[in-house]
Amino acid sequence: MSSRADLVVRNADLLATVDTTRREIRGGWVAITGGLVSAVGGPRDAQPEADEVVDASGCLVTPGLVNTHHHLYQNLTRAFPPMTTSPLFGWLKALYPLWRALDEESAHVSAWVGLAELALSGCTTSTDHLYLHPRGGGDLLSAEIAAAVDLGMRFHPTRGSMSLSEKDGGLPPDDVVQDDDTILAESEVAVARHHDRSHGAMVRVALAPCSPFSVTRDLMVRSAELAEKLDVRLHTHFAENAEDDDFSLAMFGCRPFEYLRDVGWLSDRTWVAHCVMPNETEIAELGRAGIGAAHCPSSNLILASGIAPVTALRRAGVHVGLGVDGSSSADSASLWLEARQAMLLAKLRDGAAAADARMALEMATVGGAGCLGRVGEVGSLQVGAVGDVAVWSLEGPLFAGAIADPLEAWLRCGPVGARDTIVHGRFVVRDGRLVSPRVAEMLTTHRRLAVRMQNPS
Repeated sequence: MSSRADLVVRNADLLATVDTTRREIRGGWVAITGGLVSAVGGPRDAQPEADEVVDASGCLVTPGLVNTHHHLYQNLTRAFPPMTTSPLFGWLKALYPLWRALDEESAHVSAWVGLAELALSGCTTSTDHLYLHPRGGGDLLSAEIAAAVDLGMRFHPTRGSMSLSEKDGGLPPDDVVQDDDTILAESEVAVARHHDRSHGAMVRVALAPCSPFSVTRDLMVRSAELAEKLDVRLHTHFAENAEDDDFSLAMFGCRPFEYLRDVGWLSDRTWVAHCVMPNETEIAELGRAGIGAAHCPSSNLILASGIAPVTALRRAGVHVGLGVDGSSSADSASLWLEARQAMLLAKLRDGAAAADARMALEMATVGGAGCLGRVGEVGSLQVGAVGDVAVWSLEGPLFAGAIADPLEAWLRCGPVGARDTIVHGRFVVRDGRLVSPRVAEMLTTHRRLAVRMQNPS
């Protein structure tokens, strides 16, 4: 092999490629050149020369994990006491008055801290559902994109929206919603300014009305039409819990699935958050449509929303990814934790044989890529895919005796964070620490902003 690579990660106890054949290579290595995977091999394959070599002895190497649902700004009200025992609707109504303080500075800093936290858990690509746009808050989407660029994370933010306030029968206060025309105009500007269609893009933007109970029917229809025109993806909350079902029946005279279909969202450009409550017929229809679903197990547990039927969704052909959800509900933004929770909950719901670590890794990688429309590009280690890699140490007391199956050990033992998190061939986390020199500065600023938000004058 004559070409020289920028980076080679080699000597992995196990390299789990999660490629189309789900190849696993003992003693495997992966080469990255120009931000993309340029070669993958095992101990008998010739490795390219490289500018930098990383020894992964004693480690599992996987694709970088993909987070498919989050509300990054919510880490400013993490574990806020009155909200820790409320179901979804009451939780939202109690927090909206605090979140109206969101501005460009707090959007930027909360995104930086939240993405840094995700990187420590082996996440390399994250979306964000930024649906809150307080009056006078500024350009929040650009502020959080700047944070991702500074940190070096691959980012899929959504231009979210709410258009129904309390006076219209919705949940949020009037000063955090916008009218439909403003939302659509600003959405089109956001796509023009930030959406990169090139292979290996670091930033892409989707359109994301918050939920059927916080936007008009017209906005749902027009957002789907705009997404088709601009060729971008669609995202919203869907069938999250029994309250969601009851609201849909009362307001629209139909179940959430029927509403999603009727407003033109039953499309392969759509991925939904939660998807806890679909029935068997709806699961089959979601699969036929090629929809994606962001499974958020910790959030669903904390808010007592239920257990999503992920094994049935996957069988039906739904792209099931994982999401940490907002830090005010899930509190811990760890993709490793969500993968473990997803495995355990699937076993609890469908039986011990229904799930294992490999299924959870698939959801955390290629399942997430399916949600974002990037299968073969993100979430796998194969030639031409992005050079996003997570290196996981399997040594020390946490893994003593776990020698039979490194991949099962990764998820059944722990808890763990990534030893190294590499995005587009560049380290974001190295030896368990963020490489950015700005960590202390950003945490100090974050604390000041959190105090301001939680103690409004």
